[in-house]
Amino acid sequence: MTKISLGLEYATISACRISLMSPELLDSVLLQTDFPELKLHASGKVRDVYNLDKDRLLFVATDRISAFDYVLATGIPHKGRVLTQISLFWFEFLRDLVPNHLLTADVSQYPAPLQKYADQLRGRSMIVARADMFPVECVVRGYISGSAWKEYKATGRVCGIELPKGLRESDRLPEPIFTPSTKAASGHDENISFADMSKLVGPELSRQLRDLTLAIYVKAADYARQKGIIIADTKFEFGRTPQGITLADEVLTPDSSRFWPADKYAPGRAQESFDKQYVRDYLEEIRWNKRPPAPALPAEVARRTSEKYVEAYHQLTGLELDV
Repeated sequence: MTKISLGLEYATISACRISLMSPELLDSVLLQTDFPELKLHASGKVRDVYNLDKDRLLFVATDRISAFDYVLATGIPHKGRVLTQISLFWFEFLRDLVPNHLLTADVSQYPAPLQKYADQLRGRSMIVARADMFPVECVVRGYISGSAWKEYKATGRVCGIELPKGLRESDRLPEPIFTPSTKAASGHDENISFADMSKLVGPELSRQLRDLTLAIYVKAADYARQKGIIIADTKFEFGRTPQGITLADEVLTPDSSRFWPADKYAPGRAQESFDKQYVRDYLEEIRWNKRPPAPALPAEVARRTSEKYVEAYHQLTGLELDV
């Protein structure tokens, strides 16, 4: 179960909307969903997932934001819509390469009991096919950053893969590398070697997932670079459906990836990003001890973070977010 900033489980939180921000930011920020007609299947750091029937699930992206493994009390305007719309963009972009679990994101096609929630669901939800999910996250890195940089500095390797000597932080790797991890119910996922992955899901499936992950990354990263965004690394989740191996969950969003503005890229240091940078910087600045309760975010931090998410969507797709 994901931790939240008040030290409680999600099920004990009843407030759906907050008013911690100035009126112009009060875009009905959604922190928690509640659909009594449906059974909650799972609740993660951002998404609430509901059972529709034996074949379908309803995914709803809230405006929750997490930092240092805690979901904060303050939501980020438009965030859930940005994550959903970016995923929909990539599902379409990648459909010739890999099947995905999307059935519809058109709220008018949702089951009748959900129509009264149409305003809440529009733009931030999708109905998807159930998949038998594989117990690994498929991580691909085109640049060395984050935990990979720390591991490389200590060992010269990342997930058992030996890398060239003399790399700097944020350097582009000679070729993208596949660095899987286990799925953690709470806290950080654990990086594992390809050999360990093969023991978990079998060698043949591991090879298929590795090759598919690398192919998706290369195609998406090439496109994003043309739009002025470097996708430094990202993670995918796959499952099995009647279509075979199927891409599921969120895809190539600022939450599941490191997006860097290409025009500000400078290896040898950490990079600016299109995600939670302002949030992390603020929490470090006030020297939060990373224990509950987490502080609420000032309106300015929430606003600037929201602008980063919306900017990423516009830059990638060329479209304005319909908010």
